[in-house]
Amino acid sequence: MAMAAPSYDLTPLGAPMLKHFLFSSKYKNLNHGSFGTYPAQVKHALRKYQDEIEATPDPFIRYTHGELLDESRIATAEILNVPVQEVVFVKNATTGVNTVLRNLTYNGGDVIIYFTTIYGAIEKTITSLTETTPLQARKVEYTCPISHQTLVQKFRDVIQEARSEGLNVKVAVFDTVTSLPGMRFPFEELTRVCRDEGIFSVIDGAHGIGHIPLDLNELRPDFFTSNLHKWLYVPRGCAVLYVPMRHQHLIRTTLPTSWGFVADPTSSQADKPNILTPVGSKRSAFEELFQFVATSDDAAYLTVPDAIRFRTEVCGGHDTIYRYLEQLANEGGDIVAAALGTDVLQEPDLRSGETSQIRRCAMSTIRLPIAVQKPNDQKSSSAYHPVAAEDVSKVVHFLQVTLKDEFGTFVPVFQHGDWLWTRLSAQVYLEKKDFEWLGEVLKELVERVGKGEYQINA
Repeated sequence: MAMAAPSYDLTPLGAPMLKHFLFSSKYKNLNHGSFGTYPAQVKHALRKYQDEIEATPDPFIRYTHGELLDESRIATAEILNVPVQEVVFVKNATTGVNTVLRNLTYNGGDVIIYFTTIYGAIEKTITSLTETTPLQARKVEYTCPISHQTLVQKFRDVIQEARSEGLNVKVAVFDTVTSLPGMRFPFEELTRVCRDEGIFSVIDGAHGIGHIPLDLNELRPDFFTSNLHKWLYVPRGCAVLYVPMRHQHLIRTTLPTSWGFVADPTSSQADKPNILTPVGSKRSAFEELFQFVATSDDAAYLTVPDAIRFRTEVCGGHDTIYRYLEQLANEGGDIVAAALGTDVLQEPDLRSGETSQIRRCAMSTIRLPIAVQKPNDQKSSSAYHPVAAEDVSKVVHFLQVTLKDEFGTFVPVFQHGDWLWTRLSAQVYLEKKDFEWLGEVLKELVERVGKGEYQINA
């Protein structure tokens, strides 16, 4: 029996929007930034495509899928303001970054630069490359709070230090919005520095499309990837990989290597034709490379137009969403920090009335009043006793599991510098009252940490 299509009626942002999403009535989703979610309208489209695939597997996968995929690429390219020929899909941003870094070739003396707050999986990717290629890695070390200006200067300093050693800085990897702590990164200025210095810019926009306004035609990065399943309301896993025409010759294989592989004609024997390329295809070799990458359920890729329709017709459009998320993240962060008697992560010495650049996004990072005790250090500016460094993992586990089990919610808790922090995600189905509630919950849990409850059953 066919499912009835959900309506696309304009809905006020906030609690009224919850009717469109699939959450349990016993769960409050305050961590949209980790795994995203999607509304019933997009679920309907996803199931429809999955049913169509199963109804006629070969015709759909060999012929229909490519046409629908092109429609999704067109819709994504429009949001990013770039030609569709420069946009393809991969499973997630980690795959996107890996695809770029593992396609580039490295010589002795080549260096990749990244920042200390890089996503863990990407740092492990870089470590893997240094073990299997001549590539060297240099990290931009820093601890928050910090300003965009200082971050950019630290990046320049690492470039100059590597060059002073006779090394070639080939690639830099950086975020649009970092994961932990959650803050907007100076990706625009870092991209300009890379362009001026002749360094490949690889932007990890995991928290990008659907989260903050992006114009890649203006930004002009060398490579960019972004999850659509985090903030654009597309099902997991779906991400965009942007490669401008000028660099597409560098990308010769997908991960895994599949039918679209672009072989070296001077040395390769891999001359089998791509069995998924239709006769008369006008797609470039780069586009065909990503058109079919092994057999998997790629139905999520096909739902992009439906997700955009939801954002436009139900939420009021991309710009409306961006404004709501940023404002709510800032208000919610202030509410929780006030309840805890702490502060929101922002630039140091921010003057009254001055806009925080790192808070110009849909996530806020709040300091918990839990300091991490240093060896032989008995002092803390917190009203609560600091926790020993060896107990941090126990405290984090206690807070996160108790949030899940007792309060039906979740926010990530992590150490940065000498404190524990938490990250909040704003979303169209949340309101200020949700953060008022969370502030009181966290206040109670911090008090329980102070009484040593995290030691029980540790």
